[in-house]
Amino acid sequence: MANEILKGVKVIDLTQFLAAPTAGRILGEWGADVIKVESPKGDAGRTQGAVFNMKYEDDENLGFDVSNMNKRFITLNTKTPEGLAAFKDLLKDADVFLTSVRTKSLEHMGLSWESLHKEFPKLIFAQDRGYGEFGPKKDAAGYDATAYQARGGVQGTTVDKGSNPYNPVNGYGDFQVSLTLVAGICAALLKQRRTGQGEKLTVNLNHAAIFMQNIAMVSAQYGNEYPKSRKEVTNPFNDTYMTSDNRWFVLCVPEYDRDFDKVMHDVGRDDVMGDKRYNKMDTLNANGTSSEVIAILENAFKKKPLKYWLDLFEKEDLPLEACQIPTEIYKDPEALDNDELRLMTFPSGAKRFIPTNPVRFESQGNPVLTPSRAQGSDTREILKELGYSDEKINKMIEDGAAGDVRHIGDPIK
Repeated sequence: MANEILKGVKVIDLTQFLAAPTAGRILGEWGADVIKVESPKGDAGRTQGAVFNMKYEDDENLGFDVSNMNKRFITLNTKTPEGLAAFKDLLKDADVFLTSVRTKSLEHMGLSWESLHKEFPKLIFAQDRGYGEFGPKKDAAGYDATAYQARGGVQGTTVDKGSNPYNPVNGYGDFQVSLTLVAGICAALLKQRRTGQGEKLTVNLNHAAIFMQNIAMVSAQYGNEYPKSRKEVTNPFNDTYMTSDNRWFVLCVPEYDRDFDKVMHDVGRDDVMGDKRYNKMDTLNANGTSSEVIAILENAFKKKPLKYWLDLFEKEDLPLEACQIPTEIYKDPEALDNDELRLMTFPSGAKRFIPTNPVRFESQGNPVLTPSRAQGSDTREILKELGYSDEKINKMIEDGAAGDVRHIGDPIK
């Protein structure tokens, strides 16, 4: 089915890297006309395949596609009067201005919220930031690794106690931020439709990280200490264990008291069933003996391979899942049957998997995904839509105010 949920919505995308541009990608998946504006040097995200250990060429660039599918691409040099004028012309009938540019730079460019709201009252201003607008780092650069993972507490909190911080997947926090940014934009679109007025909205990486850890953030003030050790968890049925074939899995059985005997029977420890030292959560925590139950389970789970436990606990309707890695998810029917991971054919001819966004609309079905294209691929078409003549477009390209198609590796004009 066509992507028509946001049909008629126009988004001007002045973003780089992952968080903010992925918001544009999702809006494009839902049918918005997303026009990505790049400077002559282009979005640095086009060459991030080198960082992610992937191919990065015009005909196959998944490191860029994850954030930039479903867009059109125009190159404008906003440092020139003609380029900035063309950018403002794009904003005249736009609904959303989406950006990850820092506020000081936007002010220098004449693209601050205050100036744009005065000039284009209905325009929504949506900004992704590293940190908040008012704190000591309001003007600092912020990335997933620093603002989200480190200062936001994720790496310090989720590490197994006594171990080194985990090494997160690139952009893990960025992609969470992109969805919160999309949510804010959709709310602002409702206001825009109702009042005819634009809205300024911001989402920052540091704030998002703190919000995603709600339970830790509220419980720590009651003495719930982080980081935690898997050998000291409050509920031994909510923990990670290893099998005889050295595979980790997560057991998640929250109703400990109810299911104690059932779990102990399933792991072959009928001798512990009904044991009053262990079968009640309150008693377990009062006596500090959860580590003893964890040891019982560790020894039991280590006797059989992963598949045995997966099959048994599924039969018993007790949640247990393997700690999978990407190459396993490529074959997972849950991911494939639900179009959570799609095998696409790229212009290079290669077939590659790419995740789809997790929000689904019944009327849309599986959204159409359009791979990104070379920088400036749509410059001429978009400028013509603004009413620019071929002569004017050629002059802008000749003068460096706009850019024609530029392939990865080509010199900057």
